[in-house]
Parts: sequence; structure tokens; C-alpha cells
Amino acid sequence: MLRDAERRTREAGALTCARVMRTALALGTLVVAALLRASGGGAQPTPSEYLGYLVGADRELADWSEITGYLVKLASASDRVLLDTLGSTTLGRPLLLLTISEPENLASLGTIRQIQEELADPRTIRGTDHREALLRSGKTIVLITCAIHSSEVGSSQVPLRIAHRLATSDEREVQEILANTVVLLIPSLNPDGVDLVTAWYRESVGNPWEGAAPPFLYHHYVGHDNNRDWYAFTQIETRLVVEKVHNEWHPQIVHDIHQLGQHGTRFFVPPWIDPIEPNVDPLLVSAANAVGTEVAWSLLREGKKGVVVNAVYDAWTPARAYTHYHGGVRILSETASAKLATPLEISAEELQPERGFDPRKRSWNFPVPWEGGTWRLADILDYMESGAFAVLSHAARNREMWLSNFVAVGERAVAGWPEWPAAWVIPPTGGPVVAGGKGSGFGQGPWFQLGVSELIRVLLEGDVEVSRAPEAFTLDGRRLPAGSYVVVMRQPYGAFAQALLAPQRYPELRAYEDGPLLPPYDAAAHTLPLLFGVEAVAVEDMGAVPTRLEQVLAPPAPPGPLRELAGLDDTDGLLGLYQPWDPSIDEGWTRWLFDRFGVPYVTLRNDRLRGGELDGLAAVLLASIPPEVLTDGLEEGAAPPELTGGLGDNGGTALRRFVEDGGTLVALDRSVDWVIEQLRLPVRNLLADLEDVEYAAPGSLVRLETDRDVPMAARMPSVAAALLQGGAAFEMAQDSRVRVVARYAEEDILLSGWLQGGEHLAGRPAVIEIPLGKGRVVLFGVRPQYRGQSLSTLPLLFDSLKRRGAG
Repeated sequence: MLRDAERRTREAGALTCARVMRTALALGTLVVAALLRASGGGAQPTPSEYLGYLVGADRELADWSEITGYLVKLASASDRVLLDTLGSTTLGRPLLLLTISEPENLASLGTIRQIQEELADPRTIRGTDHREALLRSGKTIVLITCAIHSSEVGSSQVPLRIAHRLATSDEREVQEILANTVVLLIPSLNPDGVDLVTAWYRESVGNPWEGAAPPFLYHHYVGHDNNRDWYAFTQIETRLVVEKVHNEWHPQIVHDIHQLGQHGTRFFVPPWIDPIEPNVDPLLVSAANAVGTEVAWSLLREGKKGVVVNAVYDAWTPARAYTHYHGGVRILSETASAKLATPLEISAEELQPERGFDPRKRSWNFPVPWEGGTWRLADILDYMESGAFAVLSHAARNREMWLSNFVAVGERAVAGWPEWPAAWVIPPTGGPVVAGGKGSGFGQGPWFQLGVSELIRVLLEGDVEVSRAPEAFTLDGRRLPAGSYVVVMRQPYGAFAQALLAPQRYPELRAYEDGPLLPPYDAAAHTLPLLFGVEAVAVEDMGAVPTRLEQVLAPPAPPGPLRELAGLDDTDGLLGLYQPWDPSIDEGWTRWLFDRFGVPYVTLRNDRLRGGELDGLAAVLLASIPPEVLTDGLEEGAAPPELTGGLGDNGGTALRRFVEDGGTLVALDRSVDWVIEQLRLPVRNLLADLEDVEYAAPGSLVRLETDRDVPMAARMPSVAAALLQGGAAFEMAQDSRVRVVARYAEEDILLSGWLQGGEHLAGRPAVIEIPLGKGRVVLFGVRPQYRGQSLSTLPLLFDSLKRRGAG
């Protein structure tokens, strides 16, 4: 416990911090060193002196005001540290960036950044002498990102130790780091979550649920998926970091500090397992292998056990690795978790094998197993700090090698890869919306226009150069209108464009011959034209593209207010969105879309649904939630008693009565099996009982054919791409009144990603509408609002919620 005087001192410091942050936010993104020094200056305190307890102590966590208060104090007292405010988070907290280097480098940041700009675009380099001068003068730029996943609490606490050591230490290792690198430290990519999780943990201490996972999403909207947003840029935190850090500084190394589960390795670092996305430059793959294995070696030399490389994590998707397509490497580190800040006892027998290694056995990539014992927050921070300084030391010692690798990747990109087309063309008006040229287009419709706007926005925010053809031209016998967008691939970030615009073909990796597919760590497909419902045409010969192109600096404006585009108004009644206490990321994404499109809704919790308190609602939506979560919710002892349990049979009975009385129930993906059972619907999911060797769709894009005569499909094209992650395919009786809204295609089902067992989908219903009493149930076997990206199917979701009755 803190003494009262210490507590008052700390609170005063936090108030000073808040005033400084408000001033910084009012002035915009700027270096606030002068403001910080005005806030106090003086000696450089240790984190423990400031907080009143040892950072990493059992059952102690600093919240965001305490973290920022300390960093403000440190920056005000150190000539090695500058503090920037990048902007405000989703819930209004300051998102911070520390820039740390020797004072001479900080005084020359403009020059260092200019060198980075020139190295990032080899077209600006004027010959060999200029290139060599840049390599001699530049610094390795290392971005360290922390605490994007706020339940990984060590990642929010370790920046205090990293920053203090860099700001105060006279160690030779630190001096070399300061001289040869510029360290960009983001102490949390999700400050809102730091406060949410810290408050939850403090309240949990001493209760049976001490150290349990919080019963809410730790990002206000997207929870764990805030680290799946590095190519679509939907969340404000992602956009701030991409715009003001990545695109300004072009770091050669991004060290992303995370935690993993409790019963596997103690520490992971690359090399990645296969597959690696084919547009990641081989130089970057090799560079990640080199630095990762050196980091593992460094930790082993310190006597740290349980370190693994080349296990669990692949590098297939840009969703977690923006820097892989921008000349740098992402060095993910994952340290084993405790129970938040509560120690955990783990026996060797409790350790569990994972993909690529067994934590109970020595192997080439796991040479020194951890035997079990007590694992606590202090251990987590020790591993994290050691990993961070191993990365920084490598970057400092190999400064010129990193810079030359960086420019070589750019040179290869501007020369063009042989695997890439010469260019991509994105027509501003409708054409085929799926690969292979099949299907009708959105034409001039507003959803197509929104898709084009979003695609150009993403490319520009990703630093991709986009042009427009001022005149109409003919491509492969097709007349394309003036204003067509052109992405010429010989440019520094052509890899990012190719990764997003071309369909994916996930490689066939199996655990054994004829065994199940080894799925990607995340999703198999990330093709934005398909997700956005627009067309991107690969051009193999630049001679087919007009020679006169105009640079595009901003995306086209969206087609009017998004609420009008959603098409829901007061006549459709109020929507209820179910939010379980066992948090659902899909619910969070749905809520984000509703807020973005101005769709009015209320949040429904267990008590209201179980009690049938649904008067005044026109529709209820169940996002993709596992059936066991819907039924049972959080188990007893995992949270306060009022938050445990699920909907149970009472919830199912209440929802059936709601529909019979005239309401609409919409269920997405994993929720459909629960709804079919609880409401006793005359349909079944043909995929429900299939084994992995029979069927697999690990986040892939498939061809969907819609019946536009059905009112809820009237705004859809006849063919569209839909995201399938497991999913459902329906069967119903011949005399059933069930209406098929959309089917999987009979052939050429897969558009991007991987699909095994497509015959189980071919021609089967994917979206159905079932009359029940005076109301109706709509079941989606696909994800119509996948991560806020699937504009191609979003009209289906919005129109399923319109008031229609049983039909």
C-alpha cells in the first residue's frame, strides 16, 4: 500500500500529466518537450520511485494515467527522450509516442528523417556516392509497440522499464543503441484497454475470479482484432500509428511485444512457420530469421529457459504486419502469461504441445525447456525487457546492414517483381465484382461507390501511389471510363498493393498425408476488392495503360451520408444487439459498423433476453457467437455471479415468442446452430458434423449467388464475394416455406484463400429467411459484416433488419 503522502504526490503528478496531454492534444501532434519541462523537470525517477512499488510486483498494475504520468516526468528530466501525442483514442485518451536517442540525434531528427525518406524511395537517390553517404549517415529506426492486447498486462508495464533504462543508463550496450538507432516507443497501442483491464483486475483481487479474463472486449469495439487491422485501417488507433509513425519514419524493425497462453513456451520470437505471404521480400524473411534467432540466443545466454523459434505463428497475412510490405521486419515476441498480475503455479505435466514444438521436450527450435514452477508478472517483464534490448542491440551493431537491406528491398520493388503485373486498374463504375469476370456489377450504385472510395483510401493510407486516367481507354477489348484508377506496380510499396489487390491461394499444408489442412494463424484471404465489392483488373503490359496519368492525393468522397446508405430508418423500429459477458469480437465489429452507419440499437444482456423483456424491439441480432457461449456463458467463478451463465433454454424460449409475436431474429455464422435448435426451426446445417479432413474454410472468400427478387437482396448484385470462416450451408424440407436469399455457387466457389470440401457447399443455401408465426428468422451462413470490411455483403445484413413481417 502507498503512504498517503506518496499517493497525494502521485495524484498531483497525474493531474499535471493530464493538463500537459490536453494542451498537446489541442496543439495537435507535436514534440512536447518544452511543455514537459515546464511541468516539473528535476531528477529522473525510477518507475518504482514514482509508482511506490516495484514494476512487475505481484498484484500491482499501473493504469494509463500512472504510466503517462511517469513518462511525462521522465521526458521532462531527460535529454534523451521526447514525448509526442499522436492523437486521441476511441474513448478519448492520449496515444503517446516516445522518441529516444542520444541528444545529438534528437537535435538532428529532421535530417535523420529526411535520410529515411530518401532511403525509403530509391528513385530519389542520385547515384552510388549519394547512396553510400545516406548509408553512412542514417540511423536504424526501431519501432517498439506495446499493449495492443490489454489483457497481456506485462506489455503495458514493461515500457516503463525500457524507457527508464534507455533514458538513464551508462551501460556500453545502451550507449551503442542511443548512438546508432532512433527508438520509437509506443507504450500502448490501446490505452483505453489498459485502463479497462487494470480496473477490472484491481476489483478482482481477493475474489474467486482474481486474474480471470475480463468480461468485456478490451478494445471498445474490436477487442483482440485491433491487431488484425493493419491493412484495412478501420480503427482510429491504427490510422494514427500508420499515418504518423510508420509512414513518417519508415522503421526498419518493428518489435511488437505480446503475451501468449500460460501452458506452452515461455517466449517466442521468429523465424515464422510457413506459410509466409508471397509478397514479403525474401530479404525481409531472412532478416527476420537473423534477428529473431539472435534474440533467442541472447535470452538463452542470460539463462532464460523455454525460448522457442519457428513455432505457432506464421506470416501469411498483412493484417498483423504492415511493415512487411514497407521495407521492414516485424519481430513479434510472445511471453507466457500469468493470471494477469497474479502468480501462477504450473507443473511440467501441465505444459501442452503446440504447433511446431513440445514444451516438455528439447528440439532444435526449443533447446532448453522450462521445467515448470511459479510464473509471475516479474518473470514476464524480465523476458520482455531482455527481448527488447536484444533487438535494439542487434539493430545498433548492424546499423549499416539494416539500412542497406532497407534500400535494397525498395530497389527491388521499384524495379518490379516478375510475379507482379505491370499495373492494376480499378474502374470507378461497375463491372464484374468477382474473379473470373462472372456476375453483374453494382454499376453506379452507392455501395459500389463506397467500395471504390474505401479501396482508394486504404491504398493511399498505406503509402501506395495511385493515379487516374484522365481519358477513357480500352483494355482487353473493354472500354474503361475516364477517371479509372491505376496502380503502377513499380513503386516502393508495390508489395502492399499486390497483397491486397490479388486473390490469395493459401498453400496446401497438411499435418500428414491425407490429413487435415494446417490452417493459417488468422484468415486465409485478405483480397480487398472482393471484400469491398469492386473490381481490380491486372494489367500485364504497361502499353495498355494511358501514358498520361494524374496523381491521386485523396480518395473519392463516399456517396452521401452513411446512414442513408444503410437504409434503416425509424419505420424499421429499434434493434437489439446481444452482447454476452463472455465477450464476442464479432459483436464488437457489428457494433462498430452500426455506430459508423448511424444505425440505432440497444445492447441486450442475458437478464433481459432470458426474461423476455423485448417489448419495443423490432429485431434482435445475434452476431457470430459459439453455441456453448450462448447457452452457458461464463462459468461460475470466472466473474461476479451476476455476470455468469448464458441465455440457456429460457433465452431460446423468449426469442421464439418474440418472433412469433412479429419480431425479426437475425443470427450470423456460429450462432445459427443454436438458433436452429432452440427455436426448433425446420432446417439443418449440413456442415455442422463434418470433420476437418472433410471440410475447411479458414477465413476464405467464396462466390455467393443472390436472389434479387427477395426484398432483402434487392440491393445486392446477382453475384458477390462472401467471407466464410467455417460457416453454414442449409438444407430444408421440399414443402418448407423457407425462402432462399443467397446460395453458394454450383462451381468455381472459391475466390480467394483455401477451401476443402467445396462439394458440401455447391448450390446450397447460404442465407435463408424462415417465417415463424407473425415474424421471421434470418440465418446467415457467412460473415456479412466481417471485420467491418465486407461491404460486398453488408447490404444483406442491413436489409435483413428492415421491418417486413413473416412475408
